[in-house]
Amino acid sequence: MADIIQLLPDHVANQIAAGEVVQRPASVVKELLENAIDAEATTIKLIVKDAGKTLIQVIDNGKGMSATDARLSFERHATSKIRNAEDLFQLNTKGFRGEALASIAAIAHVELKTKQEDDELGTCIEIEGSEVKSQDVVVTPKGTSLAVKNLFFNIPARRNFLKSNAVELRHVIDEFHRVALAHPSITFSMFHNGSETFNLPESNYRQRIVNIFGTKTNEKLVPVEEATEVLTISGFVGKPEFAKKSRNEQFFFVNNRFIKSAYLNHAINSAFEGLLKDGAQPSYFLNLTVNPQTIDINIHPTKTEIKFDDEHTLYAILRSAVKHSLGQFNIAPVLDFERDANLDTPYNYQQKSAPSVEVDSSFNPFKDEVVTSKSSSSVSSFSGSPSFKKDRGTSWESLYVGLESKGNQSASNFSEVTFESEPETASIFDNENEVEHKQTTYQLNNKFIISTIKSGMLVIDQHRAHQRVLYEEYLQNITVKEGVSQQLLFPLELHFSKQEIQLIQQLQEDLEATGFVFTHVKDEIVVITGVPVNVPESEVSIILEQLISDVENEVPDSHFSAADLLAKSMAKSLAIKTGQTLTNIEQEHLVNRLFACKEPSVSPTNKTTFITMTVDELEKKFM
Repeated sequence: MADIIQLLPDHVANQIAAGEVVQRPASVVKELLENAIDAEATTIKLIVKDAGKTLIQVIDNGKGMSATDARLSFERHATSKIRNAEDLFQLNTKGFRGEALASIAAIAHVELKTKQEDDELGTCIEIEGSEVKSQDVVVTPKGTSLAVKNLFFNIPARRNFLKSNAVELRHVIDEFHRVALAHPSITFSMFHNGSETFNLPESNYRQRIVNIFGTKTNEKLVPVEEATEVLTISGFVGKPEFAKKSRNEQFFFVNNRFIKSAYLNHAINSAFEGLLKDGAQPSYFLNLTVNPQTIDINIHPTKTEIKFDDEHTLYAILRSAVKHSLGQFNIAPVLDFERDANLDTPYNYQQKSAPSVEVDSSFNPFKDEVVTSKSSSSVSSFSGSPSFKKDRGTSWESLYVGLESKGNQSASNFSEVTFESEPETASIFDNENEVEHKQTTYQLNNKFIISTIKSGMLVIDQHRAHQRVLYEEYLQNITVKEGVSQQLLFPLELHFSKQEIQLIQQLQEDLEATGFVFTHVKDEIVVITGVPVNVPESEVSIILEQLISDVENEVPDSHFSAADLLAKSMAKSLAIKTGQTLTNIEQEHLVNRLFACKEPSVSPTNKTTFITMTVDELEKKFM
């Protein structure tokens, strides 16, 4: 039998490796930015075109590479970060595998320009699909400039799987945020399609957070500081009243490396227990510093997952530190063992009753005689006050004497004065023939509506049913007719980050079709002067936050309809919730509106809205 196992060519192996390392343009951004940081750069510039599909370029002022290193950097498993296996447990750099540049060069057109400080000339290398096209000497400033063009040009199927530019750009910005937050001492800038998106100067950690997420973020931050033998924690958590439904402001950094950890996230949620609304997510920007020998980074291609030696200890310390900060800055109630005892009420005064008050029930200041107190004790208490005596004057009856004789008698005769009668409301039915309203629906556990039908009964989920009703109503307003707007007495001013403002600008036209009226949408501020009918002013910020969260987390495909997503998001925000009591009229109205919909059987998220149970099925239950 012939041998069937063979060694794959390098360019095929590189493409396979690229499938793990490079998932989308944001993966390239992450690898290039981390390489620039490892090169000890103090200024890093990111240039992106068409959300990274056309161009991703990172320019830094790091130490650069020699001609030999520049050529060798594109080989698989070639790295300057480690020398042996033991170095994997003492990592102080971002990269260490030596796969990133080789994987990127296998699926894109790459141009590298680099120069060391002591060299007069630099090196320029051009690679297309792992094939080196040219290597020349070039005049270039100190540092490295690496441009990645036409990503996935030789894997068209992979390129077709990429989402829309708006979605891919959000992933690029997320990676940019993660790297920039971990290194506030480095100057970062980002340009997309020729316009500056971010300009982050060198600053402290708090200022870096504010520069990324907006000036309004400054008042939301609560410092967290804790130092132990196992773990050192520094950073900030957000105040509970500013918590959002999205997880966009949750950042863990371990030794300046962004990680994802559901276990540590649970520790934060536990510290915020009782302080957050249902569904709200706490904000946090926390740096954890641990011994590199106690963690294992080499367990995931993206290096965003880490194994800890003692997760339970880290959980306890993190939860305690956050809880302590919330109490220290009066965010959460705590037991104060250091209060000043001098401010307490002495015990010998606590048992004393309040002074009694005596009241003379027969006292009347309108009597003719002088009012005197009945008891000597009360006389002594009012000894300094004058006695009350009613001066004799014209009696009140005399004010009306002669009115009938003065002027025109008919004008003062009250019997001839006519008054406007109460408006009479006509009734459709006579009292004796009133139609008796028959109840046909019942509410179960403030969650389900039970309604009878000819063959049995209906059980309707009130939340999902109302979602379907609102969804079709808003979708019709957006696509067919203009929504009705109610003007606000005072403009509503809301604050968002730059990234959220861009999303609102993209959806502004659709939002206005539903009834929103915007007068200002830029510079981290949104001013609203009108909202759709039946939308309370207090719900506006919740609706927009939910919409932003849906757009970011749903990751719609290329056939994504902004109008459809907007209608779904608004319906989810405004639908009646489970636990809300409905009157009989409201129950019937909801049932009637549900079955007037085009698709009453499912919610906008394709979940069942009602089920039927026939009489035969009920009878079988009793057999």
